[in-house]
Amino acid sequence: MRKIIIIQRIWQAKYIASTLACVVAISTLWFYFSLPDVTYLVKVNPSTTAFMELRKAQADTRNNQYKVKQTWVNFESIPPLFKKAVRITEDSSFYDHKGVDWFELKESIKRNIKARRFARGGSTISQQLAKNLYLSTDKSLFRKFRELFITYRLERALSKDRIFHIYLNVIEFGPGIFGVQAASRHHFNKDIDNLNLAEIARLTAVIPRPLTVSAATENSWLKWKSKWILNKLKIYKYITVEQYNDVIGEFK
Repeated sequence: MRKIIIIQRIWQAKYIASTLACVVAISTLWFYFSLPDVTYLVKVNPSTTAFMELRKAQADTRNNQYKVKQTWVNFESIPPLFKKAVRITEDSSFYDHKGVDWFELKESIKRNIKARRFARGGSTISQQLAKNLYLSTDKSLFRKFRELFITYRLERALSKDRIFHIYLNVIEFGPGIFGVQAASRHHFNKDIDNLNLAEIARLTAVIPRPLTVSAATENSWLKWKSKWILNKLKIYKYITVEQYNDVIGEFK
């Protein structure tokens, strides 16, 4: 009798295990096939993004008019110094990692746990692009998992330059202002390839706070962030000490 009970329990355990395995397999397949196909981005510039549509929906709920201003510009037309400023600010190891900077992610988790709030982000440029193109802004684990898988798809399908190119053309720089060309025209009334060093620092500084900071206004946080960017450019030897000294006075 005891043998029969043991055998029954073994079969029950196997049944439960196999059922769970099936559920996990089906869920994994559903998750995988629910991810967007990103291969079209190799040659096609996206006409809109999930983030743009979110901003439009937010404006609609407040009965506010909202117009997206965006002008696509070639990657080669964006000044190399501007690209460097964005990289050292948002993702210094962009060309070295495969979509996720695990060191930065670990440090962000540590700081957020210590602060008991979302005090620091750890997203790479590729992760930010995945979120902007396809996802919402909520901080759920499910959304983060989707972001990671989409990031890996982007990294497999696109070159690093193409990922960076799309990113620079879709990120937010102000209410309804998306992409570096529209941002440059909006804030400085000039094309992106005509920006000087001080303007590059100012425009880059806006990226973390596009709705509260304007590149063309005198703001204490903007000055601090611009000085931080200029100092990093000098440390990395992307600009000379003379270039640094020529513009740093604008941010005193």
